[in-house]
Amino acid sequence: MVEESSGIDLLLPETSELIAGFIAFSIIFAFVWKWVLPAADKVLAVRQEAITGQLREAETAKQEAGSLLDDYKKQLSQAKDEANTIVEDARQVADVLRIDLVGKAEAEAESIRGKARADAGAEMERAATQVRDQVATLSLELAQKVVAESVDESTQQALVDRYIEDLGSLED
Repeated sequence: MVEESSGIDLLLPETSELIAGFIAFSIIFAFVWKWVLPAADKVLAVRQEAITGQLREAETAKQEAGSLLDDYKKQLSQAKDEANTIVEDARQVADVLRIDLVGKAEAEAESIRGKARADAGAEMERAATQVRDQVATLSLELAQKVVAESVDESTQQALVDRYIEDLGSLED
């Protein structure tokens, strides 16, 4: 005979099932509490330590990277400063060399001009000496001719004309 259950009896299990379920639950709970939870705690602790270690390593690496970045920036700045110094020194050396070369070139040009003036002066002096020598020679020749001939007015005029022609031919 089947009894009909009503209301709350439908929701509640039989007392024997309830006791068996409670015992099974207690055994499983004890097993999990005794062996599974400590193992899970160990795994979680190891995992937590690994993550913490990785975070520390990442922070250290970040700090080292920041330090390296600062060092590289400092080295780059120093390299730029050094390059600017080298370029400025090169400009100064080039300016000094340019001034020196210009000075030497001007001195050499002045020396050449002075030598050319001296050569021109010496040439003029030599030409003047030659002209004086020729004038002296012509004067001597004229004097010899004057002494050799008695000089009358027409002869004197002829001698002067010849002397002038001789001087004119020397200039050509």
